[in-house]
Amino acid sequence: MLVNCLQKRTMKPTYHELVKKYDVPTPRYTSYPTVPFWEEEQLNETIWKKKIQQAFEKNLDEPISLYLHLPFCESLCTYCACNKRITKNHQVESPYIKALLQEWQLYRNLLKVKPTISELHLGGGTPTFFSPENLNFLLENLFASVNISPQREFSVEVHPNTTTEEHLQVLYDWGFRRLSVGVQDFDPQVQFIINRHQTFEQTQYIIETARKIGYTSVNIDIIYGLPLQTKESVSNTIEKIQILNPDRIAFYSYAHVPWKSAAQRRYTEEDLPKAEEKRALYELGKNALVGMGYEEIGFDHFALAADGLALAAKRGTLHRNFMGYTEQNTNILIGLGCSSISDLGCSFGQNVREVEEYQEIVGKGHFPIQKGHLLTAEDKIIQQHILNLMCNGQTSWYSEEFFTPFLAQGLSLLKELEADGLVNLMHNSIKVTPLGKKFLRNICVCLDARLQNKNQQLQVNNTSKMFSQSA
Repeated sequence: MLVNCLQKRTMKPTYHELVKKYDVPTPRYTSYPTVPFWEEEQLNETIWKKKIQQAFEKNLDEPISLYLHLPFCESLCTYCACNKRITKNHQVESPYIKALLQEWQLYRNLLKVKPTISELHLGGGTPTFFSPENLNFLLENLFASVNISPQREFSVEVHPNTTTEEHLQVLYDWGFRRLSVGVQDFDPQVQFIINRHQTFEQTQYIIETARKIGYTSVNIDIIYGLPLQTKESVSNTIEKIQILNPDRIAFYSYAHVPWKSAAQRRYTEEDLPKAEEKRALYELGKNALVGMGYEEIGFDHFALAADGLALAAKRGTLHRNFMGYTEQNTNILIGLGCSSISDLGCSFGQNVREVEEYQEIVGKGHFPIQKGHLLTAEDKIIQQHILNLMCNGQTSWYSEEFFTPFLAQGLSLLKELEADGLVNLMHNSIKVTPLGKKFLRNICVCLDARLQNKNQQLQVNNTSKMFSQSA
């Protein structure tokens, strides 16, 4: 009996048990600290201007990244929790483009030299909601005040229902070579409940047209865990995607946040796959993609071996920022448009969310920053370790430059994950195991000092409350 008890105590948990144990909400870690832990009272427009100047002076000869948020969509996809504006009124295009260019001019007014752009992403919303003529006007005026890096990476998100060959040609002429196409699921029943009607033929036409024009990299987005989604719908979607042969695939987890996104109230938790079913959908999709020759990149991303994302992962130069995984690592990312986030290396800033407020503030000559955070020395150290884990699956600290006392606490928290076979711990390093890659965000949570400090405070408050009630 004693031997049996000891065996049970030392047995590793099954994968099924691990999935159940670690099925808890975790940040995506496109930044550290994550947005809920930004100390917003630190930042105002005067400080933001100073930080912009400091960041550009520090990185005078380095290229920068730009993200432009184009929030308009003609129809509402109910799964989407992004900041968007649903309208069929295309008169909104010109005023918004004017505001984008005005905001960029605010940055240019603070710079001593013309910046060099190496990475540009148009996101949304639906960037191809804007007419080809208006996109051309936007890019023509934007590029008039910058230098373009020979190693540029320009990408755009498109919806096949609103994208034309003319859209693709205009963007190509301005240097865009990467296309990201949202699919999510081709099953008609799933498409109906998420209100995204998109045929395989429409998607195929856009991708084939882009390749004919000269685009060299195509990404397709799929989401698992959607309402009414099944193993059959995921399998059928991936079979059709195999025909399209994209260079990379983003296989995202659906986030059910009806308190944040009212459109998600169209369905309930009863329509969603349960935790184990959702994990099974991911495993099914992942195994199918790997079987098709895609390599797993970080988490939720897959790429063919010749794609730049896979090559960056092999070189150890993969980077992650507010746009997700990227091949390039620039020290400055400027976000233009409502709700866009900028990363100056030493500070984060996010614009106001509402279109009208954004346009009004910028029109008066002010930066539309609503909230932000100034990174502390500890923030920067932890940020780098989380980035290393997310991109390279390992991190280390062999000098004081990369050490902060919280790492000792983080190692203590990771002991349980090591016992579960998710990480290998050394005195000065952490290495994610092959099994641990499936729980990458759970691993990073252990190094998240701000989240852990909040959890500890909640425990203290709950204990104090319990004692006061018993007294």
